[in-house]
Amino acid sequence: MTDRSTDPTARTGDGHRHTGSSHPARFVVATAGHVDHGKSTLVRALTGMEPDRFAEEQRRGLTIDLGFGWTTLPSGAEVAFVDVPGHERFLGNMLAGLGPSPVVCFVVAADEGWRAQSSDHRDAVAALGIRHGVIVVTRADLAPDRVDEVAAQARAELADTALATAPVVATSATTGAGLDTLRATLDDLLAGIAPPEETARIRFWIDRSFTITGAGTVLTGTLSAGTLGAGDRLDLLAEGRPSGSRTTAVVVRSLQRQGRSTTVATATCRLAINLRAVPVGQVRRGDVLLSPGAWVPTSLVDVRGVSGASLDEAPEHVVVHVGTAAVPTRLRPFGAQHGRLRLDRALPLVHGDRLVLRDPSSRRVLAGVVVLDADPPLLDRRGDAARRARDLEALGDGPDLPAEVRRRGAVRRSHLVALGLTGPDPSAPAGVVAVGDWWVDGDEFDRWSGELGELVANRASVDPLSAGPTTGAAESALGLPDGGLLAAVAGRAGLVIEGGHVRRPGSDVELGPIEAAVEALRARLRAEPFAAPEADELAALGLGARELAAAERTGRLLRLGGGVVLLPDAPARAVRVLAGLPQPFTTSEARQALGMTRRTVIPLLEYLDRRGWTRRVDTAHREIVRPDQK
Repeated sequence: MTDRSTDPTARTGDGHRHTGSSHPARFVVATAGHVDHGKSTLVRALTGMEPDRFAEEQRRGLTIDLGFGWTTLPSGAEVAFVDVPGHERFLGNMLAGLGPSPVVCFVVAADEGWRAQSSDHRDAVAALGIRHGVIVVTRADLAPDRVDEVAAQARAELADTALATAPVVATSATTGAGLDTLRATLDDLLAGIAPPEETARIRFWIDRSFTITGAGTVLTGTLSAGTLGAGDRLDLLAEGRPSGSRTTAVVVRSLQRQGRSTTVATATCRLAINLRAVPVGQVRRGDVLLSPGAWVPTSLVDVRGVSGASLDEAPEHVVVHVGTAAVPTRLRPFGAQHGRLRLDRALPLVHGDRLVLRDPSSRRVLAGVVVLDADPPLLDRRGDAARRARDLEALGDGPDLPAEVRRRGAVRRSHLVALGLTGPDPSAPAGVVAVGDWWVDGDEFDRWSGELGELVANRASVDPLSAGPTTGAAESALGLPDGGLLAAVAGRAGLVIEGGHVRRPGSDVELGPIEAAVEALRARLRAEPFAAPEADELAALGLGARELAAAERTGRLLRLGGGVVLLPDAPARAVRVLAGLPQPFTTSEARQALGMTRRTVIPLLEYLDRRGWTRRVDTAHREIVRPDQK
C-alpha cells in the first residue's frame, strides 16, 4: 500500500490483535521549536530516515509540512516522530502535527538560543496541554560554552508549562554527541506514561490523504487510542459537510504501521489506512475517522481559557485548531475565562478536549481553551448568557453529572458517555433516576409523575367513562422526550398504560353515573354466571358500547364477541364445569352444562380456545387442555 517516496508515515508490524502488554510499547513524539534549529536533522539522526518529504524542503533546508520517521529505543519501545515546521508561515501545519501527539521534543539551538518561534511553539504546547516532553539543546558542537545558558533560558521560558521540569539533553547531530543519552532519556520518560486504552473508541485525525495505484485512497494519522483492524467499519466525518449532517460509513481495507502490513493496530502509533471505495478528493487533513455511533459531532461548545489571552480580549472571529483540523469559528466570550465557540463545521468534540484559538489575521496563538460542554444549552432569552456564565464559573475541573442531568431533565446515559462526561459503564449519581438507558433528574421525575396524575384525574372528572389520555397526548403535555419514559413515570404515579391510554388501575376507578347499573348487572351475573344479558336488557340498564368499554377497562365486566357480556371470572368458572364432561365434548354438551344459549356459548368457547384452555379436536368436538399438554 505504501511507497516510501510518497508516504513515509504509517507502517506497522505483527498482524495480531493485542489486548494486553504482549506487544512492544508504542509512542508518537512530535518536535517543536524555532525554524532552522535542527528539528528535522535531529529526527534524521535518531531514525536514519529523511523526514522532509518534498524536494523543495530538502533543497531549501526548510520544513514546510509535516514529516515523519521512526525508530526503536534501547528498551524495545517503538517511537514514531512527527516533525513539524518551525516557520511562522506554517503555524497551521505545526499545530496539525502537535495536536494529536501526547509527547514533544522541544528543540532549542545552542548557537542561537530562544527565538521568536520558540515562543510560538511554547504557546502551542501550553494551549494543547501537552504534559510530557524533553528539552533538546541541539547544535551543541557549534556553541559548547552556551549549552548550560541556553538550557537555563529554555527552562525559564517554559516555566509556566507542563515542560517546566522536563529533562534537558544536549545533542549534536553532526558528531552524534548526546544522541544515546537522548534515546535513554526518551526511554525513561515514555516508560512513565500510562498506555492508552486499547478498547477506547476511535477518533483518528487525518493529516494526509493520497492515492496509491492499485490500492486507492490512503489516509495517515496518529492512532492515539483504541484498536483498528482490517475490515472494521468506521464513520468518516469530512470537511464540507454542514453542521449536524451525518457521517459517511467506510470500511478499512488494509493497514500499515512502520513499513509493514498488519491486520490490527493498537494505540499509540502512526498509521496508514486504506479505505474501500472512497475517492481521495473527498478526504483531506482535518477530517476524522470515528467509531460508528460513538461520537456526537457538534459545532457549538462552551469552553474555559487555560492559557494565553483573556477570552474577552480575543477577536470575535478566530480559527480553532484541534487534532489536525483548523476551523473558522465565532467566539462569544462570557468574561475573561469562559466563552462559547460556534464552529463553521461540526467536529467530534468532548468534555476535556484542548483547543487552540488563533487569530486568522496573524500567525500567533491567542489562547488555549478546554471544552466544558459539547452540548450546551441555547441562549435565546434575556439573561441566558449571564446565567450560563455563572454556571460555567461554578464548574470544577470535572463534569457535574447531576447538574448535567438536571439541566436536561432527562438524558440518555449513552449520550453523556459520547460527550465524554462519564465513562463507558457509569452508575447513576445521587439524585438521578435510572430508567433503562435514560437518566432522569429525581425532582423532574417527581414533577412529571405528579402532573401525569393530575392529567388523568382531570380527564376522569370531566368524563368518567373516558379511557384516559392517550400516551401521545400525555407525553406531549408533560414534555417528555421520545424513548419510553412514560411507562416509568406512570408507574411512579400509580397509573397503568393499557390500549394506548393512561389511566388509574381498574379497582381504583369509579364509573360515575353508570356505577349503579354496572353493579346491578354484576349482582345478577354473580347469581347466574353464564346468563349473559340480551341487548335490550343492557339498553334498559343504560349500558351501551361506550359504557361497557369503560366497565371492562376497570375490570368489572368482560366483553366477548357477539355482544356477550359476563363477569371476568366466567371463563375460569366455565373451564371447571367443562372439565367435568366426558372429553372431548360438543358445543351442544357445553351449552347444556353451562346453561347458555348457542348465541352466548360460542363466543365463550372461542375465547377459551384463544386462551389455550380448550382446543378443537375436530369440527364438532373440543377438549380441555391439561397443564401437561400445553
